[in-house]
Amino acid sequence: MFTTQKQVRAAFWADFEARPDYVPQFRRSQNLCPVDTRCAFVDYVDSLARDGQISEALAARVTL
Repeated sequence: MFTTQKQVRAAFWADFEARPDYVPQFRRSQNLCPVDTRCAFVDYVDSLARDGQISEALAARVTL
């Protein structure tokens, strides 16, 4: 269970960078990330909230 935004972001990047189709150049701020990355993050947060791994409040405020 994740309780902080930092934990959610770290878990996302660990999972996202492990994908073979993603080659990270460098981490960017949220607004500079490609749309695909931002959409993947939203889907990731949504799945965590639905599975009960994060609270609804955390899901509503976490940002990339």
